[in-house]
Amino acid sequence: MMGIMHRVTDTISIDDSELEESFVRSSGPGGQNVNKVSSAVQLRFDARRSPGLPNDVAVRLMKLAGSRLTKDGVIVILAQQYRDQTRNRADARERLFDLIRQAAVKPVVRRATKVPRAQKKKRVEGKKHRGQIKALRGGKASMD
Repeated sequence: MMGIMHRVTDTISIDDSELEESFVRSSGPGGQNVNKVSSAVQLRFDARRSPGLPNDVAVRLMKLAGSRLTKDGVIVILAQQYRDQTRNRADARERLFDLIRQAAVKPVVRRATKVPRAQKKKRVEGKKHRGQIKALRGGKASMD
């Protein structure tokens, strides 16, 4: 049975069962409420084993995740900006999907091009001209 599919891009969808959420107590403000309400959300997503991710996207995603990546290839996102759990859940998912969207963009391969001959000539001309200007400076100043 398939769970809810989250459409991240036109070609990438993530099954809800791939997202593992745990609820922890948030740090920061909240008064007496903060000690008893688990409003922070820790979202775990196994990027390495996700069937919904093409391999190249998964590799880029793991590189983008940086310190949020465990050694097993699991991305951990902690959302505790809001005081209620539902908003933190939505925030955590949105942050994960943003990362996946960034990883889905193929980097443009830079192709080395040759510097045109005319450009090289222009550069050398400029250097010669500069040299001539400087050469004129050194002479003895006439004493009147």
